[in-house]
Amino acid sequence: MVRIDWTSGLLQPSKEVHESVKKLGQLEGIFENAAALKALDPRTAVYRVQAWCPVPEGTEGGLFWGTTVVEPGRVDSEYFMTHGHFHLKRDRTECYATVEGEGALILMNETRTTWMEPMSPGSVHLVPPHVAHRVANTGSNALRFVACWPSDAGHDYESIRKHGFGARVVCVDGKATLVRSAV
Repeated sequence: MVRIDWTSGLLQPSKEVHESVKKLGQLEGIFENAAALKALDPRTAVYRVQAWCPVPEGTEGGLFWGTTVVEPGRVDSEYFMTHGHFHLKRDRTECYATVEGEGALILMNETRTTWMEPMSPGSVHLVPPHVAHRVANTGSNALRFVACWPSDAGHDYESIRKHGFGARVVCVDGKATLVRSAV
């Protein structure tokens, strides 16, 4: 059994909860302005993930549970965000529920059509099959959300590294705006 603090969305640390941190230096190629990224401290934490995986990865019918915290910040006008991925098994879904903060769930189908959904405390989001997804923190405080996904879904990060998303969420006149990617 694992416990969650519903006020923060955080899983209580235990040997069953895996934690990872992504820093700016690990997100090369994710942000559009490479020069602005290089000007920032590569040790800056962008997001943290906690995952509870009670069954082996690849188990059909199993579920994983996690919490992600995306820190506030920007690289040039682009908000701090998660790497983003498709699922290896493209027909798998995922659910997100926002606990704290303001953000944008960025979704892209296989034809690169990209859209976003605003995230705020209490919002629940379904990531449909065949859709890549990433999250940007569009607020001034940490964005915290919980996620649940099939244990056999897998993650395809390479497609995103190679092709990116069809649009990016940037700050335009103080507002989170979806703009078509230059790439």
